[in-house]
Amino acid sequence: MVILNTCHIREKAAEKVFSEIGRLRLIRERRQQMGGDMIIGIAGCVAQAQGDEIIKRAPAVDMVFGPQTYQDLPQMLRKLSQKGRVISLDFPEDDKFDYLPEKIHANARIQNSAAFLSIQEGCDKFCTYCVVPYTRGAEYSRPVQKIMTEALNLVQAGAKEITLLGQNVNAWHGEGWDGQEWELARLIRELAEIDDLKRIRYTTSYPAEVTGELLQTHGDVEKLMPYLHLPVQSGSNRILKLMNRRHTAEDYRQTVEKLRKLRPDTALSSDFIVGFPGETDKDFQETLNLVKEIEFFQAYSFKYSPRPGTPAADMENQIEEKVKAERLAELQKLLSSQTQQFNQNCIGKNMDVLFDHKGRKDGQIIGRSPYSQPVHIYGDEALMGHIKKVKITGALPNSMSGELISEI
Repeated sequence: MVILNTCHIREKAAEKVFSEIGRLRLIRERRQQMGGDMIIGIAGCVAQAQGDEIIKRAPAVDMVFGPQTYQDLPQMLRKLSQKGRVISLDFPEDDKFDYLPEKIHANARIQNSAAFLSIQEGCDKFCTYCVVPYTRGAEYSRPVQKIMTEALNLVQAGAKEITLLGQNVNAWHGEGWDGQEWELARLIRELAEIDDLKRIRYTTSYPAEVTGELLQTHGDVEKLMPYLHLPVQSGSNRILKLMNRRHTAEDYRQTVEKLRKLRPDTALSSDFIVGFPGETDKDFQETLNLVKEIEFFQAYSFKYSPRPGTPAADMENQIEEKVKAERLAELQKLLSSQTQQFNQNCIGKNMDVLFDHKGRKDGQIIGRSPYSQPVHIYGDEALMGHIKKVKITGALPNSMSGELISEI
């Protein structure tokens, strides 16, 4: 059985699904010629958005199911053996997270020392370019008790670092121990009380919902890493309004200024869309100006691609691909220079590095800095799962090298 877990944020992701289905179909045919067989399933957001088209275009696919029905996979397999193809694209009322085990086996271990923990799903913001509200549904926050149980399980299994996940993670407002509604800042403080949990991160954030209390948490909680991914999308207020973003460029600047006052060593990353319908040269220049002013440690930048069913796909003044490509190249050149400068500035500094896997070369091990940069050194594999002081000695575009300062 092969299941493709898919994303629908960008057009190329959806195209790749059909390409992969074609490849899997050939593998399946070869297996059938040898007397075997193969089940092909498409899961996730492409399945949710284009399930009917997948069934129509790809007869080789046996199962199509959205991100809210993963827990039904055993039942789907039973139905498959009885009825043939299975489609499950509902938004069920029951919580799929209820199907996670309350306790894990005492000897269970995670693959490395960093783990992800989903605390929130869905989005109610309806940015005009985005399919998430249609594929993931309305915002839902898991209660504190279930989050803490999973966090403790992960730590028991060897996690030293946990990243809290959500499509709009700082909109999380789960029920606390006291029956009251908590916000993300309070949850982070609660997680920080777990002794063997050494690092906390969260992603992805929505700028308009970064509260003063959340910013204060960055200043107060040492375990919360000095790195924040805060997507701005554009530096032009006119484009932000067309995108239905609920913040302005000035709001974003003020949030960053407050954060850096509370935690001066904070590094920022962001998301950018260039070539949004109606974007002028002036609008694009305002984005470049914001990037130059803020200085991002890293960023994800993309050409706007129309997603079927979203308001922006039907807007006038769609930008030519050539213009989008030129703007993206210019933006990425600027962002790349900032990343390289940030990494260069790390040379000579001592950083705490969490080691979690082997490198490609003999004797090389790799860990993550507080800013999530890969750091490779030559050292004993016994360092795996430990946080150690490393002096940064070199910087590459996407990683750094260093020398161990503290021994086990």
